[in-house]
Amino acid sequence: MPETETAPGDCEAQVCYNHTLVAMRILVIEDETKVGCFIKRALEEESYAVDMCEDGAKGLEMALATNYDTIIVDLMLPSLSGLDILKAIRRERIQTPILILTAQSQVDQRVKGLDAGADDYLTKPFAIDELLARIRALLRRGATDSPGVLQIDDLMLNPATREVTRGGQRIDLTLKEYALLEYLMRHTGRVLTRPMISEHVWNQDFDTFTNVIDVYVNYLRNKIDRGRTKKLIHTIRGSGYMLKAD
Repeated sequence: MPETETAPGDCEAQVCYNHTLVAMRILVIEDETKVGCFIKRALEEESYAVDMCEDGAKGLEMALATNYDTIIVDLMLPSLSGLDILKAIRRERIQTPILILTAQSQVDQRVKGLDAGADDYLTKPFAIDELLARIRALLRRGATDSPGVLQIDDLMLNPATREVTRGGQRIDLTLKEYALLEYLMRHTGRVLTRPMISEHVWNQDFDTFTNVIDVYVNYLRNKIDRGRTKKLIHTIRGSGYMLKAD
């Protein structure tokens, strides 16, 4: 189990992090601004962390770059349809629960969406209470179907118990260190930029005037890599960080 956070001078970041530790992150891809803002506000009132996008191509980019707990996507979008987004996500073998929003007349589109891998659908107009209930159901299902132990080389992380070991030796991590490591392990081999890490782990926009991310990467590196021949945490100069086994 991760130990209690004790890093000095980081109270504000600690509050932000503790919020994201509890909150589920949801992506809303909806081109109708009023509808999207309505959904976003309702979800945030339920303590969800919400990202919103009005463009299909940008929405797909966000869906592939971040480990969301649920995705809500409208079928009719500019630049890339919701159905194409859904197919692209499933091609990447991402099993995030997806709820599609459709007009009542789009029966064939609903069928295509479900056949392409959507987990549920909701027709417009809809009651916000029903949307929230469906999201809760998808989150429960996602928790049940969540992947097991994450492993790269001899480093193992168990999301169920939050236990981390390397070479069979247990590693005690603070809350932030654990969240950072889990994020890196879920995106093994991918460069994660500082803005991406800041948004996912700290649930806030990246501040170019702070080095808190670099500090915590060093904390993590000291516990994961120090004294070991094979290094797993790599700095990609000018870009960010990557977890990989050379």
